[in-house]
Amino acid sequence: MLDLTQDVRALTAAIVDIESVSGDEKALADAVERALSALPHLKVDRSGETVVARTELGRSERVLIAGHLDTVPVAGNLPSRVEGDLLHGCGTSDMKAGVAVALKLAATVPEPGKDVTYVFYDCEEVEAERNGLTRVARDHPEWLAADFAVLMEPTDGVIEGGCQGTLRAEVTVRGRRAHSARSWFGVNAIHGIEPVLARLNAYEARLPVVDGLDYHEGLNAVGVRGGVAGNVIPDLCVVSVNYRFAPDLSVEQAQEHVREVFDGFEVDFVDAAPAARPGLTHPVAAAFTAAVGGTPRAKLGWTDVARFSALGVPAVNYGPGDPNLAHQQGEYVSLTKIVESERALRTWLTQ
Repeated sequence: MLDLTQDVRALTAAIVDIESVSGDEKALADAVERALSALPHLKVDRSGETVVARTELGRSERVLIAGHLDTVPVAGNLPSRVEGDLLHGCGTSDMKAGVAVALKLAATVPEPGKDVTYVFYDCEEVEAERNGLTRVARDHPEWLAADFAVLMEPTDGVIEGGCQGTLRAEVTVRGRRAHSARSWFGVNAIHGIEPVLARLNAYEARLPVVDGLDYHEGLNAVGVRGGVAGNVIPDLCVVSVNYRFAPDLSVEQAQEHVREVFDGFEVDFVDAAPAARPGLTHPVAAAFTAAVGGTPRAKLGWTDVARFSALGVPAVNYGPGDPNLAHQQGEYVSLTKIVESERALRTWLTQ
């Protein structure tokens, strides 16, 4: 059982100590469901290893607070341990500290100033089709209905608005096979990628301002595939390219930009995920910013706020963890930041 009456720092440690690597979240999801089901002011539902709890007070606004239960594989960093102000352990920063804050609020704010939906979901750290939010959005979209959402991603206690979009493309260069002893009879496709790399080296990334936040795009080669055998001039070489684009572009516009950069080459798109605008102009978001304080910044990376944006729910990233520590063997979170995060969100919910 998770004791939701204990201090949020101790609650974080208890959650960290329940191992929940992606695909193996059942023990933690069971504990979360049991703890929330004991609270009379919440309606609790479950889909797989995703638990959703919500107040139904008839408020004029509904906000959503979400956090994923899963972690990357354990790397000899369990059980958790405390050293000074730091709690060490797998998932402390990404994002069990945020989950603990959300659970503590769910238990101790029975009559918030706005209705609240709490979502604790599975499989965020793996491929998108396994993501718990994807499943809930498909099977129970009404569970995710809200005017504004906060995703408890690690942000070091700073509001990060929206997120970048991402796409991967394959730029193909073709040649002609030949024996390497008589290479002049062929055309070396690997040699032919030089102009592709030259365009990437000369590329100047956009620095757009979107809804008042500064984004920094990036277009980079992330892989090269080519070669037949040690005595064959290759007739094919593929450069894998990743484009991180700001939320003022749609996926289609981002793809068109990549085609323009590599005009004259064969370009195929492998996958893509849309960006999300910051959503900080919404009145509920403004109240959230006022309660949390600080200066919001752009999220440089892709997060599940994009899933909420696709549902028409403006969303931000905000959590006590440090994103630079995510997935590291030496991952930790500041206990002070956990307390500050709980205090800020409590202020916002009780306004």
